[in-house]
Amino acid sequence: MEEESAVHIPPSDEMNSLSVEASSSSPTQMTPEERFRIVRSVGEECIQEDELLNLLTKKPQPICYDGFEPSGRMHIAQGVMKTISVNKMISAGCKVKIWVADWFAQLNNKMGGDLKKIQTVGRYLIEIWKAAGMDLNGVEFLWSSEEINSRASEYWPLVMDIARRNKLPRIMRCVQIMGRNDQEELSAASIFYPCMQCADIFFLKADICQLGMDQRKVNVLAREYCDDIKRKNKPIILSHHMLPGLQQGQEKMSKSDPSSSIFMEDEEAEVNLKIKKAYCPPKIVQGNPCLEYIKFIIFPWFNEFKVQRSAANGGDKTYTSHEELIADYVEEKLHPSDLKPALSKALNKILQPVRDHFNKDANAKDLLKRVKSYRVTR
Repeated sequence: MEEESAVHIPPSDEMNSLSVEASSSSPTQMTPEERFRIVRSVGEECIQEDELLNLLTKKPQPICYDGFEPSGRMHIAQGVMKTISVNKMISAGCKVKIWVADWFAQLNNKMGGDLKKIQTVGRYLIEIWKAAGMDLNGVEFLWSSEEINSRASEYWPLVMDIARRNKLPRIMRCVQIMGRNDQEELSAASIFYPCMQCADIFFLKADICQLGMDQRKVNVLAREYCDDIKRKNKPIILSHHMLPGLQQGQEKMSKSDPSSSIFMEDEEAEVNLKIKKAYCPPKIVQGNPCLEYIKFIIFPWFNEFKVQRSAANGGDKTYTSHEELIADYVEEKLHPSDLKPALSKALNKILQPVRDHFNKDANAKDLLKRVKSYRVTR
């Protein structure tokens, strides 16, 4: 299908720099082009841009679908990057439906398949987004177990039709959405899961699928299903960037490897230590997780990056663009020993309200204690 091989068009640097406070104007005051600029900035890839602009021109409040498996503690990409993305979507007039995929986590054997533990993790994750500053007025959290059970007669025929119209190899190509690879021993759930996730998109009446690049295949499957059933309006795929792990060669963060990521309720000293140990070679930009953190978390959150250093090392400097920072880093005008403390300070500033919430709110504190006691299973 043409969508699977769609040209990868990254957003412009101007789009990437859009802050978490995407616009001071209300969506009704914006032109479709202004709304497009904000929504497009969320994705590393968009399938297809012309369809997105057309949607925003014709529909005042498109439905954007996002989802997550409650599978353990929340790392900073899921916490901060999702908050930034959701707030941008809402500022552009979208309604965001966040699918709390508890049944999917059970299918994927997360928390040992214990649904009660999975649902506890789900409540903990919602508490984090609340504390991190997600605009919950524009968000609807929907639990997959509740929604599917209450509208079973609508959901399961859709799942069955998707399964019926696709050959097994096509479904198995989507297995990576579960965080699994072909070498692992797969259960029958590996066949259910993609068919159900594809059905979710239509079940939730989503206009936009806003998920990570690792979920791209199943979103493409949904567009292909539209071809099969002769449906004109296909869901638009807006795939966000995947933040790498903190150690060399880690393509993505891992909840089972605490050294690979910063968790949303990590204490200040833990953040400082993890960033201090993070891979950050001088002059090297490619595969440098610290520079990625600055690009995808710090600049969108603060619109700047402040570095404090001695006069001998060039004195204090405030960067207002990622390009300027990269230029200095490549030319060794900015050294990792100065960049890392500045990054830690900025991250801690973002995370402090979350720490405060989990220290002061009895319910949040109890949820965190329980989640920390659970053994993470793959």
